[in-house]
Amino acid sequence: MEIDRKKYLSGVKRMVVKIGSSSLTAENGRLDRASIKKFVNEVSSLTRKGMEIIIVTSGAIAAGLESLGISKKPDDLTLLQAAASIGQVKLMSLYSELFSKNSIKTGQILLTHEDTTRRQQYLNIRNTINNLINLKVIPVINENDSVATDEIKFGDNDRLAAMVAVLAEADILVILTDIEGMYDKDPRIYSDAKLISFIGKIDKNIEDSAGGIGSTYGIGGMKSKIKAAEICSFSGIGTIIASSRVKNILNKIISGDDVGTFFAPRAGKRVKSVKKWIAFGKRTRGTIVIDKGAEEAVLNNGKSVLPVGVVEVRGKFSRGDTLEVLSLEGKLIAKGITNFSSEELEKIKGKNRKKILSEFGTSMCDEVIHRDGLVVFYE
Repeated sequence: MEIDRKKYLSGVKRMVVKIGSSSLTAENGRLDRASIKKFVNEVSSLTRKGMEIIIVTSGAIAAGLESLGISKKPDDLTLLQAAASIGQVKLMSLYSELFSKNSIKTGQILLTHEDTTRRQQYLNIRNTINNLINLKVIPVINENDSVATDEIKFGDNDRLAAMVAVLAEADILVILTDIEGMYDKDPRIYSDAKLISFIGKIDKNIEDSAGGIGSTYGIGGMKSKIKAAEICSFSGIGTIIASSRVKNILNKIISGDDVGTFFAPRAGKRVKSVKKWIAFGKRTRGTIVIDKGAEEAVLNNGKSVLPVGVVEVRGKFSRGDTLEVLSLEGKLIAKGITNFSSEELEKIKGKNRKKILSEFGTSMCDEVIHRDGLVVFYE
C-alpha cells in the first residue's frame, strides 16, 4: 500500500539534506557558486519556517583541486587528502558567508566511519547535532577526507547522510543530485526511461535499475543512494532523491509535490536506537552462516543465535565485535554483537548445550548473539 507522500511530509520537522558534488560543481569541476547560493537560500527559507535542517555536503575535494589548479581528479590518496584539507576550509567559508547573509549561523562536523563505531562517541555526535540545532545553528557535515582511509571511510556521502539521518532521528532524508530521481533505467542512455515516483520496498529489480549512474567528481552513483534509502527505510525514515537544479526544490518536496522519487519508510514497530547503531554504526568484523532451523528461530520466533545453529565462521574477530548473520543461501538476515571470538566459535559451532557443557563447561554455553544485541532485517 502506498504511503500518502503529502500526508507523510506534512509531519516532517527534522530533515537531513545531502547535496552531492554534481550539484555543487560546474562541468569543469570548479565550485558552482550560483548553485551553492541557490541551495543556501532554499535551506534558509525552510529554516525560517521552523524546519530543523542538517546538511551533509560533498565538494571539499573539488574545492581543493580548484585551489591547487588541478583540473582532473587524481588517483593518489595523499593528494586527494591534501585537496580535501584545503577544500574543507574553502567550502565551509563559502557556506558560512552565504548563510550569514540570511542571518543564519553554521557549524562544521567532520566524521569518519570510525567515529560511529564506539557507542559513546556515536551518542556524542548526536548530542552535538542536537545542541547546534537548539542554538539555531545549521550543522554542516562532511566525511573527514583529509584523514580518512579505506579502513575508516563511509565510502560515500550518501551512506554518511543516511547514518546522520539515523543518529539524528530525522524525519526525512533528501538527497539532491543532478538527475530528477530514480528511473527504471539510465536516462542518460535510454530516451524512454521513466521516472519512478514512489518506491514502497527496495528489491532486486530496484537495485538492478540503479546501476551505473554517477558523476565525474563524485564517488556515489545511484546504487549508493538506493543503499542510503534502504538504511533509512529500515530505521523508519523516508527518503527522497531529487534534482538540485529544480527551482525551490526543497519547498516543493516539503509541500508534498510529486517531484523526485519517494522511498517509503518501513512499516511496523520502531527500531530501538541501540539496534540502529549495531546495524549501521558499528563496523562489521566477521560473518557467521546459520542453518535453516536457526534461521527460522531468528526470523520468526524471536530467538537468539545459538552455537548449534552455526555452520560456518568467516573472518577473525573478538568478543564484542559485530557480525553479519547469513542464511545458507548467502542472504544477510541479521547483524549482532558476538559473545565469542572466532577461535572460540570454531570450537563450539554446530554443538548443542549438552555437548558444549561436557567439553568446555559453563563458560562457553552463552548464546552466540543474544537477542538484545541482534538486529533482524526481515522480521
